[in-house]
Amino acid sequence: MTQRIGVSGAGIGGLSVAIALQQAGKEVVVFEQAKQFARVGADINLTPNAVRAIDGLGQGVGQALRKTAARPRYRISRDGYTGEETSRIEMAEAAQEKYGAPQLTLHRADVMSALEEGVQPGTVKLGKKVARVDDQAGGVTVHFDDGSQEQVDVLIGADGIHSTVRTAMFGPEQPEFTGVVAYRAVVPVAKLGNLPNLDSFTKWWGKQPEVQIVSFPLNQGKDLFIFATTPQEGWHLESWTAPGEVSELRSHYVDFHEEARALLDACDSVLKSALYVRDPLPLWHKGRLVLLGDACHPMMPFMAQGAGQAIEDAVVLARCLSSNDFVEPTAAFDAYQKARHDRTAEIQIASRGNNWLKSGTNADWVYGYDAWSVKLG
Repeated sequence: MTQRIGVSGAGIGGLSVAIALQQAGKEVVVFEQAKQFARVGADINLTPNAVRAIDGLGQGVGQALRKTAARPRYRISRDGYTGEETSRIEMAEAAQEKYGAPQLTLHRADVMSALEEGVQPGTVKLGKKVARVDDQAGGVTVHFDDGSQEQVDVLIGADGIHSTVRTAMFGPEQPEFTGVVAYRAVVPVAKLGNLPNLDSFTKWWGKQPEVQIVSFPLNQGKDLFIFATTPQEGWHLESWTAPGEVSELRSHYVDFHEEARALLDACDSVLKSALYVRDPLPLWHKGRLVLLGDACHPMMPFMAQGAGQAIEDAVVLARCLSSNDFVEPTAAFDAYQKARHDRTAEIQIASRGNNWLKSGTNADWVYGYDAWSVKLG
């Protein structure tokens, strides 16, 4: 029976799995390379499947998210050039009634703050960058770049697309640059005048799958987040904080509808990042090591499911490691992968294609998933 569980990475997935495991009575330690938590990262869209998974964590996490979040009224698709509306889905109260949870849009730092409050004091060890991992029959030795080490029974790699745990399992491999860059900006709603649908998640579709503008409310509707993507070679920096040029952003969408261009005209500053992916991994675990989230299925942002799938992973993995049906870690890992692999691969591939909800309205297969009740084993 697993006694002490280590988690590499104190991001959304890592903290979610720590809370879920502690809720089940497990001893958990989280290793985070940052020396302190900081308010960094992009704004985030938590769809009902993710919010329902978070609500099951307890510890007041879901309630904390609702204090600062906005709840988009609709999910709308519009043709980027004509402005024609091609699909509309009711969210807000309708999502709560249909899926048991709302859609919440908020800053990633607010999600992190709620999760940080949800773990037991002393769970997270900061300034612990994993250098290498020794996986042996009796347990896992985690070596850090400060020369220290820790012993755990199993180690969960929740350390992102550049996962050290993944490298320890399968050797070095580089993620693939997609040739797409993303621009992010936040604009006060008061600056946008009478533009329609500022209370909703709106996606403007371009002629190419990689070309889009997305907007959704933040800060209980006081601000609007703007997220735009376009193919662009020559920029390979993957960063949450690298500045971009507003004029460059606007230049990519000069033929878009005037309402879409008005969103970009309101931007005073913008952040820019290259987007990277990996192909779906056939195996998520080896020995006493297991992966979740971006460490095993990094996604394009087009379905807004990266964080949500990491949270779902966390819940299902914690359920497997806490179940009396799986005495050995390998059995728990097998059950976890069986429950999660096909779903994440389908979303991962669909996100690359970027066609979901362009004209249809069937969101149930994504939003209706319940990580707390999905069958295990």
